[in-house]
This record gives sequence, C-alpha cells and structure tokens, in this order.
Amino acid sequence: MTDPAKVPSFTLYNGDKIPCIGMGTFGSDRVSSEEVAKAVSGGIKSGYRLFDCAACYGNEDKIGESFQEAFDAGTVKRNELFIMTKVWNDMHRKVSESCKKSISDLKCGYIDMLFIHWPFPNYHAPFCDVDSRNPDSKPFSVDEFTDTYHQIEELVDEGLVRHIGISNMTIHKLEAVLGKLRIPPSACESEIHPTFQQRELCDYLKAHDILPIGYMPLGSPRRPERDILPDDVNDMQTAQLRQIAEDHGCHPAIICIKWALQKGHLPIPFSIHNYEANLEAALTEKLTDEEMSIIDELECGNRLVKGQVFLWPEASDWHDLWDEA
Repeated sequence: MTDPAKVPSFTLYNGDKIPCIGMGTFGSDRVSSEEVAKAVSGGIKSGYRLFDCAACYGNEDKIGESFQEAFDAGTVKRNELFIMTKVWNDMHRKVSESCKKSISDLKCGYIDMLFIHWPFPNYHAPFCDVDSRNPDSKPFSVDEFTDTYHQIEELVDEGLVRHIGISNMTIHKLEAVLGKLRIPPSACESEIHPTFQQRELCDYLKAHDILPIGYMPLGSPRRPERDILPDDVNDMQTAQLRQIAEDHGCHPAIICIKWALQKGHLPIPFSIHNYEANLEAALTEKLTDEEMSIIDELECGNRLVKGQVFLWPEASDWHDLWDEA
C-alpha cells in the first residue's frame, strides 16, 4: 500500500488540495460495473484518495457500495476522499436531480467536484456505433452552457458540491463563457496523452488557474470500439516510450503517468489490474529532461475521442466539435 499522505497534491485556485493522481472509473464497453467497483475497493486499500466517476458510466451504484464498505470498515473517512462525477448531456436542465442521484448512488453525502461532462446537451444512446446521430443535437450555445453551469453554482451554495469542473472544452468556448461564471471552474478534464498533448489548451487553463486533468492519459487502447480508427496511434507502442520504459524497468504506462505529472496535468488512468503501480508512479524517480523532451516530440495530433456521435445535423465532421478549421 502507498501511504496516501505521501502522494503529492495539486493546489486548486482557492487553496484546496487535490491528489496529483486519481483512478478513472470508465470501464468502456469492456469492463463490468462489478469489476470497476472491485478496482475501486482495491484502489482505496492501495492508497488512492481521488476517484473520477460519471453518471453515464452506469456504475455509480456499484462504486457507491465500495465506498460504503470502506467507510463502514474504517478504511477511509468520507472527508479523506476526493470524489468527482459529471452531469450527463441529457440532464443539463436537471442538474440538481442529476447531482442528487449521483450522491445517492455513490453514498458520499456531497460531491467534491461536479463536472459538465460535455459542453452541450447532445445525447447518444449507450453502446451506439460511430455513425449514430441524434437529430435533436445542436452546436455549442453560450446561453445553454452557462445556464447549466449556474445550476451547479447553486449546488455549491447549498453545500452539495465543493468545486465545479468543466470538460471537453476548447479555448474558443472557454473565452466565450469564463467571464459569465460567478464561481470559477477549478479544473478542466481533457484528453491528454503523449501523442495528443494539447499544449496550447493546457497553457491557457493554467494561465486562468484551472487545473488540467488528463483523461485517457495512457492513450486508452481499450476505449470503446466506436472510437478506434485505423490511423490512431497507440502511445504505449511507440518505440520512444518503450525504450524509456525499458531504461526505467517499468511498463510504458508508468512513463505516461510520470510525463503527465511533470507537465502539471492530473492523470486519471483506469485499470483493474495495475492500479497500484499507477499510483506508485507518482512517488518514484522522475523522468530526466532528455526523456521529457523525447516524449514531447511524440505529439502528432492523435485525438482518440473524436466525438462523432455528438455532431449536429449541419456539422461538417468531428473537427467542428473542437472548433478546428
């Protein structure tokens, strides 16, 4: 077990601390809710104190059982965990209802950080394929987004939520909304990994005291089938990462995590087998400047979650979703 007190932390804009690494809970279409919950139980015992959940993952009730068991056993107290979850796209007009259901399912009393999962209410059915489209989908709306955000601000006022998070944003969208928010966002979840580093976005977030949280920090080779395309690059199979991992006597996943931490991103990898090693990566030797430079050169615009299922009828292709010409 890793001593949670020894795990470094990031400091949020208001001075609150958040562990520098968390456990993701998105099992894709490949891992059952029971397996995810078992990993959460093991993660708590191993020293994890940050867990990234989401209503649309369909497993919060099982994860809540793991939390409750840990509370009942005295393994951890509620205030020692940092629990994050997200408002799914079909609940943008019912944020309070969504939040309270997550709190009930997770058996956690309050949410440490509540995210707007995607910056528009475009919804898709679970397990849909890449060509699925909802005819009611619409492009990003400043008014719609800020209304959803203001609902979370009210939950902060009520004490049900401690911090507000945003996710899957672009600089263009951020510039349109940040000045309209009463409570600043504490963090922004984005796809960040060695072959898709989002440097400009991360610099923008840090300049505005918003912590970058990287989902899919390992390149997620087990992401949903609909998100896998022939030209995608597998980060952990690149010769550079494999060589650095060999030099350190570890798996390439550990190198991805170290790189993220040294770049100032908070990684939230998911694993049902190797979560202990992922956590320990935050405590073992750092990568050298030369190794960091080698990984920096792996950037190739390798966006893996393109989001085609969220496109609106008038959109040309997935680049429109990300404000890319």
